[in-house]
Amino acid sequence: MAEITLSDGISAIPSAEWDAIAAPEQADGRPLDPFSTHRFLMALEGSGSVGGGTGWLPKPLVLRENNRPIAALPLFVKTHSQGEYIFDHGWAEAYERAGGRYYPKLQAAIPFTPVSGPRFLGPADCRQALAAAAISLASGNQLSSFHATFCTADEARSLSGFQGLMARKSQQFHWLNRGYGSFDDFLADLSSRKRKMIRKEREAARAHGLTIRALTAEQIEPQHWDAFWAFYQDTGARKWGRPYLTREAFAAFHATMRDDILLVLAFDGDRAVAGALNFIGREALFGRYWGALADYPALHFEICYYQAIDYAIRHGLKRVEAGAQGEHKLARGYLPQETWSLHWIADPGFRNAVADFLQREAGALDEEIEILTQYGPFRRTHSDD
Repeated sequence: MAEITLSDGISAIPSAEWDAIAAPEQADGRPLDPFSTHRFLMALEGSGSVGGGTGWLPKPLVLRENNRPIAALPLFVKTHSQGEYIFDHGWAEAYERAGGRYYPKLQAAIPFTPVSGPRFLGPADCRQALAAAAISLASGNQLSSFHATFCTADEARSLSGFQGLMARKSQQFHWLNRGYGSFDDFLADLSSRKRKMIRKEREAARAHGLTIRALTAEQIEPQHWDAFWAFYQDTGARKWGRPYLTREAFAAFHATMRDDILLVLAFDGDRAVAGALNFIGREALFGRYWGALADYPALHFEICYYQAIDYAIRHGLKRVEAGAQGEHKLARGYLPQETWSLHWIADPGFRNAVADFLQREAGALDEEIEILTQYGPFRRTHSDD
């Protein structure tokens, strides 16, 4: 007999139970990505980065069959649209101008993490049951909508149209490993102009006289998080008004996730002055946050992009995902890739308006991806040097 239970947080679900659904592959190594794991969600929840007063109220769903957990949904009640990276602010404004109330809404997501991965965790034949439960929760509590952001393409295809769910296509820029043996092999795959540009940027970054260290696992020490917290606060204040993560979140990462982390720091002597935080998956490196204490021209490209590419090549990873947005990544070897989300809108008239918008948006995005890919940095032939 199947039963769906709603919890008041990931802390109410045993880690072994959650991870057996969310990341069963980590039983013999790394998870495909660490963000759906109990330890990551617990770091956010236990640190107060999500929960009361943050606009992210965790309400994870678990589907049990004969009292055995088989599927789950990382679900949140949202009172704003911050920290999602699939932007619906315009929808909220339009709905509220028409007299509706867009917030609160229901969202299946990994907070503050624009990384694609399964959102309907568990067997594919459980997806509809999870989606139906979320839609029923939204409808029964007079919430405006249900959203699943950065779901997989397969989830978007299989659930589009189910009980009114609408698929939305977006894009990011990812670096793809074409079997490179070294960073120089990657450079050789670029047009001459782009190759020279990257070499000049790396030289400019080195000219600051800083020492760059790529740290992971036991190499990461508590004082490194003290330094990175200062970088993160500065970047967060400028980008979002206030940082999403609390200082306690980084302490939790140190305690439970050091093996999942690559922390790239630039030192002026013994003092860390800039850094980038990456998470390591089975097949990919995920760039998340960057910051610096001063303006160092070209250092951002070196620490965030080129160090990540170098690490991925040395460790045989298939790709680097450098976060949301940023067409400037194209010139540095990161190509446009489709990402997906799913949306259910309670109000029929508003749902029709959103469906029309999504259709037009998808057409424009397809054209943009085609153009950006065509003008990417890679050599079209081996004679263009």
